[in-house]
Amino acid sequence: MSAKLERLSEKLREVFGEMLHSQLLECGELTIEVSASNYLQVARTLRDNPDLSFEQLIDLSGLDYLAYGNGSWEGGRFASVAHLLSIKNNWRLRLRVFADSDDFPVLDSLVDLWPSANWYERESFDLYGVMYSGHPDLRRILTDYGFVGHPFRKDFPVSGYVEMRYDPELGRVVYQPVTIEPRENTPRIVREENYGDVGHG
Repeated sequence: MSAKLERLSEKLREVFGEMLHSQLLECGELTIEVSASNYLQVARTLRDNPDLSFEQLIDLSGLDYLAYGNGSWEGGRFASVAHLLSIKNNWRLRLRVFADSDDFPVLDSLVDLWPSANWYERESFDLYGVMYSGHPDLRRILTDYGFVGHPFRKDFPVSGYVEMRYDPELGRVVYQPVTIEPRENTPRIVREENYGDVGHG
């Protein structure tokens, strides 16, 4: 771990103490995990503490851990990860939180702290079904208003539940059950005997 990341890690332990469930260093960046009940408080402190000063939220995404580790994952299913940037300190940090319920995942919204979280949280709601409490306008952003389900969930069927088409007799778009037959595509592999052998062209 670099000296800069070591300083950040120490400062996080000093400021948050027992509120940190874990600290993990991956890809040259630090990830901290907190509980859903402490999420908003930790985020506010990350922004407002002058020694941390994470002024910008540069990304936020939902995650579904249903099939993570080939089914060996034993933690919560739905998480939200915020990517934060401190321009003052030249630090980046991932803040991960798991929803308490897998059946109805709810987390606090970060829109009041970082307005840039608005569309990211809408996307997470639309694709994963994570509800963000306190969000000013939580509605679908990528799928149609009549869309059923959340397509990035690991248990969402590849072909979906409904399809839409234009009905010329009705003069409008209609929804109907999926008519596509499920199939498995196995790619055909063509191998040449001497492929890659310099002596044979």
